This record gives sequence, C-alpha cells and structure tokens, in this order.
Amino acid sequence: RMGARALMTAMIITVMFGGVTLVLWLGAQDVIAGRMTPGSLLQFVLLSVFTAGAVGALGESWGDVQKAAGAMERIDELMRSEAAIRPPESPVVLPEPPTGEVSMSAIQFAYPGRPDLPALKGLSLTVRPGETVALVGPSGAGKSTVFRLLLRFYDPQAGVVSVDGVDVRAADPVAVRGRFAWVSQEAPLFSGSASENIRFGRELASDEEVRTAAEEAQALGFVEALPEGFDTPLGERGKSLSGGQRQRMAIARALVRDAPILLLDEATSALDAENERLVQAALDQAMQGRTTIVIAHRLATVLRADRIVVMEDGRVAQEGTHQSLMAQGGLYARLAELQFRAD
Repeated sequence: RMGARALMTAMIITVMFGGVTLVLWLGAQDVIAGRMTPGSLLQFVLLSVFTAGAVGALGESWGDVQKAAGAMERIDELMRSEAAIRPPESPVVLPEPPTGEVSMSAIQFAYPGRPDLPALKGLSLTVRPGETVALVGPSGAGKSTVFRLLLRFYDPQAGVVSVDGVDVRAADPVAVRGRFAWVSQEAPLFSGSASENIRFGRELASDEEVRTAAEEAQALGFVEALPEGFDTPLGERGKSLSGGQRQRMAIARALVRDAPILLLDEATSALDAENERLVQAALDQAMQGRTTIVIAHRLATVLRADRIVVMEDGRVAQEGTHQSLMAQGGLYARLAELQFRAD
C-alpha cells in the first residue's frame, strides 16, 4: 500500500505541474497572438492551480480510504467470528430463587493453546449454599482455572460443571454468569464516573442501590469526598484512586450485582495494613448470606473459611479446616509455614 501511495503521489505532482505549465504555455501563445487578454490568462492559471490542488487532496483522501478499508476488513472479520461458548437451542432455565450451589465433578481440562499440559486432572468440588470455601495451593495448581470454568469462559474436555443443579453447558451462559460476582486481584476501573463504574456490575441499578453497594463496600466515605461525589470522573483506569479505594470500588461493583455466588481472587494481597482492614471489612459484608469461593493468600482469609480445599497439580490434595489440616501435616502444613509465615 505504501508503494501504491508513493506512485500516486508522484503521478499527482507530475500532472499538477504539467497541467499548470501547459496552461501557461498555451495561454502565453494566445496572449502574444492577441486572442486572449492577460487577465483571462491569469484566470486560467488560477483555475488550473485550484484544480491541481483538489486532485492532490483527492490522492490523500484515497490513501485514507485504503487505510479505512483495511481496518474495516479486520472489523468485519471480528464481527463475523462466532464465540466458542454459545447457548444451546433450548437452554435449561436456572431455578428461581437461586440457591447458590456449585459443583464440579471429575473435571479434566487443558487450555486450548496447551492441550498437552492439563490444568485440571479429575478435580471434583462441591460448595454448598451459603458456604465459604478457600482454595489454597502452589502457583499453577489450577485455582484460577476453577473460576474460569465456573464463569464458563471455557468448557472442560471431560466432567460436569453445574450451578444450582444445572449443567452449565445446558444453560444460557449469560444466565450462568448472572449467578456470579467476581472480585479479582486487579480492579479494572474505567475512565467514567464512580457511579458508572459501580453500575458496570448491573447497568439498571438505581441510585439508591449504587449508594447502598458503595456503603457496604466501605467506599461511601471516599466517594462522597470526591469533588462531584458519585458523578466525579475517576480518570483512565481509575488513576485518581489509591489501590485500596480501587479494590473497594470493585467490591461495590460486585455487591450491586446482588449475585448469590461470590468469587474472590484474594483482593487484599497487595494492600497495606490499613487498606487491607477496610477491604477485608467490605469482603466480610459481601460474604454474608452468599456462597463464597476465595483464592486465599492470607491466613486471615483461610481462618474465615468454613472449609479449605488444598489443590496440587490440578487435583484436590487435602480438604478440611485450618486446625484439622495442620494436624494432618503434608502439603497444607508446608504451605502454611511458607505462605502464612508473615501473618
């Protein structure tokens, strides 16, 4: 395309100067012969310059059209692509009211880019309604993969993932994801207002619901202190907020969803003591009355859990309370010694 554009530019310059030169030469002949006045010659020269300028601008416009056409090809390819995760023709309706039960049975899963390296190897896990379960394990054990399968970002190669007793593959993915609220380690905030960032969790939430969610997430104080309160723009990626404030905004976004199942990817691991206290208070509020699965990096989180599931190499290695697992020894005792030593 650059070569074609360069060739067109060269042609336009040649035509422009050639045209103006030709008009001047022919006009000069006519003026000498008395067939044209000098004023008419000047008119023709000006018109030829204007025409040449318009043709030059047309060349630039053609280059922009070519660039736009290339971009549209990529956009069209994206628009025509079909998601691998699609609802079935007759989706099973999830039960109402939701109970918040999660079950994974004999899950075998490898990521599409690494089919020879399974992330989960026969994992089975059941979380009862209202229960808080902590997932603990070394890096690469498959803890985050559990969350991705529950949210149905991927489907397992074998085994069944079910929510409220329904196989997620038989249900509408939108309905399945509507049962979950997810708080990750890095809160992805946007450049809109505080209110818009919280409403990203549920677009139709009322002002009162947004305010209540912010209050429960321990975020109401700093949001009201902003120059325009809930209407204050937060800047790109929420850059005007501190790390702890961003996390509390993310928790408010999760709370406003009012989902029965809460997924927490240890939201306090990178915070100082004061912010951790506030965020933990917000999480305690969020966990009340909800089924909670948390990837735990802190002892305080583990001690709050009803049950601890220790994962190793894509499997459940141990299961129980902190005290019972410490008494058993093994992997959990080693992890507790290494990971929770600072606590």
